[in-house]
Amino acid sequence: MGSGLLALSIIVIIVYAWILFWPPHAHWDIYLLKITGFVAVAGVFGILGWIGYTLATTPPPKPIEEIEKELEEELKKLEKELEEEKAEEKAKAEETSKENKKKEETGEASSKS
Repeated sequence: MGSGLLALSIIVIIVYAWILFWPPHAHWDIYLLKITGFVAVAGVFGILGWIGYTLATTPPPKPIEEIEKELEEELKKLEKELEEEKAEEKAKAEETSKENKKKEETGEASSKS
């Protein structure tokens, strides 16, 4: 693929130079320059127009204050969830310790008998 592109580029350069400096027919060199100039100008201003269209149709970004407010709300939600998880873990730990105490008491009562 790369070799083909290289060969095509070399051929186009040679043909372009040949038509520009040794035109086979009168005025081909002038037409070639006109086409080249048109393509260059159209390309540059086409890209400029595309940038302008993109700027005109893209909605403006949210204000920083609004983004900060959303982040604070999300942070509060995460903190609340974290507190709930800690409370659940603490409750489970207390429940487990109560069960262990009951087992120990039951084990001590049966070993005494």
